[in-house]
Amino acid sequence: MTDTMRAVEITEAGGPEVLKLCERPVPQSGHGQVVIKLAYAGVNRPDALQRAGSYAPPPTASDLPGLEGAGEVVAIGAGVDELKIGDQVCALLPGGGYAEYVATPAAHCLPVPQGLDLKQAACLPETFYTVWSNVFMRGGLQAGERFLVHGGSSGIGTTAIQLAREFGARVFTTAGSDDKCKACTDLGAERAINYRDEDFLEILRAEGGANLILDMVGGSYLPRNVRALANDGRLVQIAFLTGPKVELNFAEVMMRRLTITGSTLRPQSDLAKARIADQLREKVWPLLDAGKIAPVMDSEFPLVDAAKAHARMESSGHIGKIVLKIG
Repeated sequence: MTDTMRAVEITEAGGPEVLKLCERPVPQSGHGQVVIKLAYAGVNRPDALQRAGSYAPPPTASDLPGLEGAGEVVAIGAGVDELKIGDQVCALLPGGGYAEYVATPAAHCLPVPQGLDLKQAACLPETFYTVWSNVFMRGGLQAGERFLVHGGSSGIGTTAIQLAREFGARVFTTAGSDDKCKACTDLGAERAINYRDEDFLEILRAEGGANLILDMVGGSYLPRNVRALANDGRLVQIAFLTGPKVELNFAEVMMRRLTITGSTLRPQSDLAKARIADQLREKVWPLLDAGKIAPVMDSEFPLVDAAKAHARMESSGHIGKIVLKIG
């Protein structure tokens, strides 16, 4: 390891052009942490929100963007006995993924699944932690239930479709083009709704309503989601692409015994994230090892072109995950 590394920093709040290559000190492994030499890093919506100045990192996290990656363990801190130098892992990161080296809690690392390379593995942690914790741990999805996930062609959406399918749910989704809808049905969605041509509310109500909805759109979707739920249904909110404020009639929530909840992943405690990792290792990683599910890959950019990766993501033309090649 050298003393310095290449990284991409946010020079000021703004558009993709504010992402610039820089040199930073290589991070050190604290207690319970490992340092990973990254081969690839995933690109996610929270990275763009941080770049725009609307999603500040926690005080103890790196100011560099990047919440997931994969590579080789090159340093181990005190109190770590489950990993060794040379192990190949993918990891949920507190920040700092747009760099050659990153420090993260060892408990947030997972093995690279059989049959996947580091590029694919780098796309797993952020979306799989998010989907598992919100759809299954918080949302309680059960086999046979009707599950609606908005934005089905996104990294979150393609992951949610596959996991819900494998655990026996009936999967419905929305997407913005016929090509995206086909990608969703190819992954196992029973019905993919092109929101430009069809009304998800009418379709779900005709099916008896959704037992669970995972939404990252917000705005005008909130009251429509409530109306699209079956009695005793649950709505889990994980983002607000069109805004967090809306007028909502809570009488319907009371009369039909609905549950509205939500979460964000990054501010949760290290222990909470470690518990999610434990469940993923037990319940989801065997599906990845067996090839029953896999990340859907969209495009790859070199680290120096992080701005182009963000532009690609914000164009909403992608299907699946976007990655940065670090090395």
